[in-house]
This record gives sequence, structure tokens and C-alpha cells, in this order.
Amino acid sequence: MTVTEEFRAARDKLIELRSDYEAAREQFEWPRLTHFNFALDWFDKIAENNDKPALWIVEQDGTEGKWSFAELSARSNQVANHFRRAGIKRGDHVMVMLNNQVELWETMLAGIKLGAVLMPATTQLGPIDLTDRAERGQAEFVVAGAEDAAKFDDVDVEVVRIVVGGEPTRQQDYSYSDAVDESTEFDPQGSSRADDLMLLYFTSGTTSKAKMVAHTHVSYPVGHLSTMYWMGLTPGDVHLNVASPGWAKHAWSNIFTPWIAEACVFLYNYSRFDANALMETMDRVGVTSFCAPPTVWRMLIQADLGHLKNPPTKALGAGEPLNPEIIDRVHSEWGVLIRDGFGQTESTLQIGNSPDQELKYGSMGKALPGFDVVLIDPATGEEGDEGEICLRLDPRPIGLTTGYWSNSEKTAEAFEGGVYHTGDVASRDEDGYITYVGRADDVFKASDYRLSPFELESVLIEHEAVAEAAVVPSPDPVRLAVPKAYVVVSSKFEADAETARSILAYCRENLAPYKRIRRLEFAELPKTISGKIRRVELRAREDQLHPFSGEPVVEGNEYADTDFDLKS
Repeated sequence: MTVTEEFRAARDKLIELRSDYEAAREQFEWPRLTHFNFALDWFDKIAENNDKPALWIVEQDGTEGKWSFAELSARSNQVANHFRRAGIKRGDHVMVMLNNQVELWETMLAGIKLGAVLMPATTQLGPIDLTDRAERGQAEFVVAGAEDAAKFDDVDVEVVRIVVGGEPTRQQDYSYSDAVDESTEFDPQGSSRADDLMLLYFTSGTTSKAKMVAHTHVSYPVGHLSTMYWMGLTPGDVHLNVASPGWAKHAWSNIFTPWIAEACVFLYNYSRFDANALMETMDRVGVTSFCAPPTVWRMLIQADLGHLKNPPTKALGAGEPLNPEIIDRVHSEWGVLIRDGFGQTESTLQIGNSPDQELKYGSMGKALPGFDVVLIDPATGEEGDEGEICLRLDPRPIGLTTGYWSNSEKTAEAFEGGVYHTGDVASRDEDGYITYVGRADDVFKASDYRLSPFELESVLIEHEAVAEAAVVPSPDPVRLAVPKAYVVVSSKFEADAETARSILAYCRENLAPYKRIRRLEFAELPKTISGKIRRVELRAREDQLHPFSGEPVVEGNEYADTDFDLKS
């Protein structure tokens, strides 16, 4: 069989068994390929004489563009030829800094065809971050819009700029638009080994400086077979995923997974979230599969979900587990259950609620086909029903990073003891369902009880006054630490004592005594550029506000449960 046939056989097996979890676990085997190029060996093959839509982008003003598989195949050939003329060759590191525009998909396909190492980056980055990424990632080229390309005037690394939507301002740079003059035929001039480096993704750095996650020509392109199984995508689906370019989830759900399934990638670009406008657009284009982070789901249920007349048949949540209220509300209005899953920048989807699998509230689901998940107690190193989520490496799952590029120490830590360590803690019940507890770095002890910030935050956000929340340990001379909540109030409430009393009272009613929030402060939450909460900063702040030696430095907007009579 050709590599295309081997890949298709593995994909078709998962599609066939998408409603039979046990059979999929038993029968699925990763295709072990020695050479593979997703753009040449898969995308171009399924694109032959294929006029079905591969990419569909709608803007907030109603304008739109739609491109078939055949069109993107030919267009990416032109872009690859143009990139080669600009000097990009196999193994060169290319930063990609584009918004949700067709040139992003053309560039990704073209870069893969050339065998370049692609380094996706968000357009939110400024010169300091860009200098760090260009230096550590050894960038030689950047593909960016005119405004973002100009940022490299202040970057202390010389890179050739390929400017999208504008003309280059330096002689050594190139205009992306000149690709239109290139041939629609492409000669790869060599083949891509399965273990060749293809992608470098920067993690969001919630507790430390961002690491560079390395992915090969198979770890994401082939590995996302597991993600396709979780989503339940099939040929002809129209898949909408809410994610920003530059981050791994965008590649997951806006490039590899839908195109593995021969589905259409749909994008709705907006500057300000409008639930009704989103649902109207979903209705008009016929979205059949919808994946969104919890923040979007929370905003959606504030609107009239009945505004969407033809709901998607597949609904997915990513980033953190959803609370039952959201799942029930969507199920009641749309007749579909939102299914959670767990994966990382370092991997494809490892754990998930697959189609037609019984759903347990709060659970991420079960280990997916191709992944052998174990929970290891960090203190004893023993496997059990609670501990750090780890992946067995014999056999090694295809959908897993080869390590942190240019950082052998962090790579050794991640693969210590013959397993891959995710750094996330979970529990598993007697039926094999896995429930997220929190980041290993975030779980803390209070009065000798181990507490999960996520569990406490899930209760907090059920209160109507809470828009966002983060829980961290706050030093306490008696209990060692007590749970403290940092809260962003919703627009209809004031950040005052009465709101604090109401939230603390709600937590008292809905949390076991040892889990109760003891301190609360209204404040904006420090976040990474990708939107993840930096609890490490909040913990450091608590060490300053409540030192073990000396008097607490309590600010005016911090409240304690002892400030109120919560028993009545």
C-alpha cells in the first residue's frame, strides 16, 4: 500500500467505529509510516478533481470567501514555488503570523510541501516576544501582514519578510501576491521523513517561560486521527472551531482534523462577540460540527439558543471541562450533548467523550484509541486511580511531541521513568472515566486536604455575579493555606461587600467545609497572551499579602468569610 492508502485505512477504521468505543480501542492501530507529507500525500490526493469546499470564511460584515480542495491544492503549489524563489528550502524555520485569512491555510500547506519548519505565532505579539521567538526558534523567514511585518523593524534578528496584503519596504523582502505568477505544478525535490521536524509551537507559559514544542510530519498530521475520532467528523461536515491563529488548537481543529476527515473548515471572523449573529451565520452555512472554549459557551447560553434553527449535530468543548448547567441548557435547546476532551500542545487528543459514549458530568471521558493512559502518584510513583496523567510509551503513540526543541533538560523531565508526563492531575472511576483535577503545579493543600482550583472555580462561576475566577492558596498560620478566589464580576454587579457576601455564601452552600473559599478579592486576572490564567503570579502575590511572618497587607477589595455572618 502507498502511504496515502495506509493513512486512509486507519482513518476509515475510526470513522467506521466512531460509535463503538470498545471496538475502536481494540482494533485501531497507528499507521507506522517512514515517510509522510500531509500536504502532498494526503491533501493533494483528496483534492484531485474535488470541487467540494475545503475552507469557508465569513466576515462580520457578511462578505465571504469559499475555496475548494482543488483550488487550495493548486494555490498552495503556487505559494510553495514562490517561497522557494524567496529562498525557503527544506529544514528552514519560517514564522507564520497571519489572521484567519486564506493566505494562512495556503502558507501552511506550502510550507509543509517544501519541508520547512513552521512556527505559527499570534498577531498579538510585540517586538520583545518576537525577538525571543525568532532567536530561540532560529527563524530565517516570516510570513506576515504588512502591519505585523513592520514589527520586525524592532526585532534584533534578521529575517526575510514575505508580506501579505502589502508591498515590502526592504529590497531583500518579497510580496506574497507575486505567487499568482507561479506554476500550479510543484516538484517537492525530495521526500519528508516521518521524523523530520515540521512544527514548532510555543506553549503559553503559565508557570514559566514558553517552551518550544516540536512536532514532526506525523505527530500532528497523523496523530490527529485521535482528535477526529473524538469529534466524530466525517466527510462533508462543516466544522466551526473558535480559536485564534498561532496556537496549537487552531492547527488541531482548523487544519489537520477537519481535512483528515475531508470536512470543510468554516470560520466566522468577528471583532466583538455577537451570539445572535454567530447563530444566524451558523444556520445560513449549515454548520454541522461546533467546537468552542467554555468562555464562548458561557456567552452563548446568555442568549436565546433557540435563535439557531438547525443546531450542529456535534458539539464540543475544549480548554477546560464545562459545568453541568451549560451542558444541560444546550442539550435542552439544541438536542445535542457537548462533549469534552483533553489534549495538549504536546499531543493530539488523549482523552475524550467520543460520539454515542455515555456522558458523565465533569468527566473528560476515556482514553482514546491509540493512547494508553495511566495515573501516577507524584509522591510514590505508583499507578492508581488518582495522579498525574501520563502516557505509556510502549508502544509510543504517534500523536505525541518528540520533545522540547533545543531543551534536553525539559525533554528528559517530560519523559522520565519511561512515560510521558502531562503535568496534569486527574482521577479515574471504576468505569474508566477520567475527571480533571488541575495542573500539578496548581493543586495545593489546605488543612491537610488536597484541593483542586478547577473544582472550586467551577462552583464559583455558577454564581451569576462571577464572570471569571481563579483560586490559589493563600498562606494561613493555622491551616497552612486557605483557598482564596480572585474574581472578575459580571457587568450587572458591583465589586463590593454585598457581592462578596453573596458569592461566599453560595460557596458555603455548595462546597464541602474543607473546600470553602475563605478569602475573596475582586481583581483582573493576569493572563498569558493566549488567555490562560497565570496563577503563578497570583500565588506570588498571596505570599506578599499574607506572609507567614509579619502582619498581612490586606487591600480594600479583599474580603474574608469571617467578615460576614454566613450561617443565616
